[in-house]
Amino acid sequence: MFKNNTYMKIKFISFDSMGTRSMATFVETNDVNIFIDPGAALGPFRYGLPPHPLEIEKLKQDWENIVHYANNSDVMIITHYHYDHHNPKIYLDIYNGKDLLIKHPSQKINRSQFIRASFFIKQLGTRPKSINYADGKEFVYGKTLIRFSQPVAHGVNDKLGYVIEVLVDDGDYKFLFTSDIEGAPLLSHITFIIETRPNIIVMDGPMTYMLGNKFAEHDLISSINNIIQILDKVKPEALIIDHHLLRDLQWNNRIQKVIDKGNNVGTRVLSAAEYSGQKINLLEAQRKELYKLKPVATESLKRFTVFSENFVEE
Repeated sequence: MFKNNTYMKIKFISFDSMGTRSMATFVETNDVNIFIDPGAALGPFRYGLPPHPLEIEKLKQDWENIVHYANNSDVMIITHYHYDHHNPKIYLDIYNGKDLLIKHPSQKINRSQFIRASFFIKQLGTRPKSINYADGKEFVYGKTLIRFSQPVAHGVNDKLGYVIEVLVDDGDYKFLFTSDIEGAPLLSHITFIIETRPNIIVMDGPMTYMLGNKFAEHDLISSINNIIQILDKVKPEALIIDHHLLRDLQWNNRIQKVIDKGNNVGTRVLSAAEYSGQKINLLEAQRKELYKLKPVATESLKRFTVFSENFVEE
């Protein structure tokens, strides 16, 4: 766990750079323990292959950590309703007695996430102490302010719906969590960041593993330009860039201009794994190699796949 100053501690629980599709983050201040997006999942297919057993074993480990830190949280935050950020089917007791701050389930939302949000809230029942819609709002716990952006597009447009960005401010230190903005290709993605001027930013990076398909070259250029604008205007001490970007083995080459800019302004640009002092572990991006190095018998694959059915991101 990282102690950024006397007051705030940040722990990255599960991230793509650590081997699982996730941005699960735990934040502790003197006033409150906060868990942002307590979920983790696997890509159902990559290179035409289902998750390798090594990926599934890592996912099991990550869920054990998610449950542990969730049980020690006072506030749980759901920034949107994709299954790598929440799971509506299992481990629902992690929400028992918690203040739940969630993306509005029926406003600024696409049909898919609307259905998922409705199902999730129904499944929760009376477990949470409270459920509050967080879009554009502020919540105060002692001296700690939790502030949310207005909904912004999940990526280059609103086809995948919207997400809400999160700022945790303990009065002395500011931590910002972007959720799934896919590298900030839109100016609306960076407005809240520049306005709040956080000390540390955790950003979902450009979706370069889909470059030429769902993510165009001009989207990557826009993302890099917008991130550089953040570094120019905010100069955070660290920019942790992860999630979609870390599904690409060439992730650091893709954002070399951002890394260079960070060096120029005194901002560390690195993955969640690196920031946590861990070795980068890109299991999904290495899935093809995993199957070559560690072949899987059909029966074993079936057994692992049955487990993973509730943990795939659709």
